[in-house]
Amino acid sequence: MADIKNYTLNFGPQHPAAHGVLRLVLELDGEVVQRADPHIGLLHRGTEKLAETRTYLQNVPYMDRLDYVSMMCNEHAYVMAIEKLLGVEVPLRAQYIRVMFDEITRILNHLLWIGAHGLDVGAMAVFLYAFREREDLMDCYEAVSGARMHAAYYRPGGVYRDLPEQMPRLRESRLRNEAALKEYNRDREGSMLDFIEAFTNRFPGCVDEYETLLTDNRIWKQRLVGIGVVSPERAKALGFTGPMLRGSGVAWDLRKTQPYEVYDLLDFDIPVGRNGDCYDRYLVRVAEMRESNRIVRQCVEWLRNNPGPVMSDNHKVAPPSRVGMKTHMEDLIHHFKLFTEGFHVPSGECYAAIEHPKGEFGIYLVSDGANKPYRLKIRAPGYAHLQGLDEMSRGHMIADVVTIIGTQDIVFGEIDR
Repeated sequence: MADIKNYTLNFGPQHPAAHGVLRLVLELDGEVVQRADPHIGLLHRGTEKLAETRTYLQNVPYMDRLDYVSMMCNEHAYVMAIEKLLGVEVPLRAQYIRVMFDEITRILNHLLWIGAHGLDVGAMAVFLYAFREREDLMDCYEAVSGARMHAAYYRPGGVYRDLPEQMPRLRESRLRNEAALKEYNRDREGSMLDFIEAFTNRFPGCVDEYETLLTDNRIWKQRLVGIGVVSPERAKALGFTGPMLRGSGVAWDLRKTQPYEVYDLLDFDIPVGRNGDCYDRYLVRVAEMRESNRIVRQCVEWLRNNPGPVMSDNHKVAPPSRVGMKTHMEDLIHHFKLFTEGFHVPSGECYAAIEHPKGEFGIYLVSDGANKPYRLKIRAPGYAHLQGLDEMSRGHMIADVVTIIGTQDIVFGEIDR
């Protein structure tokens, strides 16, 4: 009989389940993990340091590149921190647009997570299903900002522009016949709000399809149930937030406990798990997709009935209209100053946090009165979750490490910031 040897194994950074550039050094007893040591820094771009050399407005696109699956949510925390220091009032319509896109972003994030997590564990089909719905929501990103991923849509004082009256449509080409073209453009005849409403009507049926594939699937449950169990006490002690915390049975969600924007005016529930294992975290995120869909529907209804401004009228912070800039000298000066020098933020410090798809995403901002941040510190949820990887993996097999990385929903842009 062969002796069982102890190994030290490099898991990644090129491993397909490493979700980016995670190098995980595993100490093994046979195939059982004795210790997992995450090595980070392979993607480091120095975002926090770069922010000190850019104006407040120039830093907005850097936020998109942190967690590059939850772009607008990163922007939201950043612009909220600036608005806190400036004391700027954000128009109500802009607040509803922000909340709607936060929840669209949450669905986008969870769709990528469920697809990637499924692939990690061995379920191929769900990845293709999830990307079918992601495509529609990416079209919404593109319609409002011009970019499918790095939107830079949220701005201090509101949002870049109002929602378009016409959803972009696909033109005739050799690649699609007339019937396929008609089907593709079916929900694109009206405004963007009509398109989003049509999406919210069919999305619960799509989530049912994901659940049909996975929730009671015998292999899926064998791979997830009882794996990576974290007690409520340990989850809090390790700094877990978001689905990682709620999966352990702690009902903590900033949208309910510390409401921001218009979340206190909306009706939604907070899904909570019981066992703190990978399967519970899966169920929590699936339920969150349904709740986000509810919130988006409420926002669509309100936005349809309440037109109004989407940007602050304080031209020291927000640019004047294009028409005003081209017809009035004072507006032209405001525009020129804003996009060359930027605006000055009063001295002080503040912390602004939002309920990001992965947990509490916070921005700690220090200003010395200049037009650039004196110091910017990002509180990334994935960074705290990664420190729990060792504890969650001990005593499990190598194959279970893949499941645990998947359940943490790690994206390295925010960890190696």
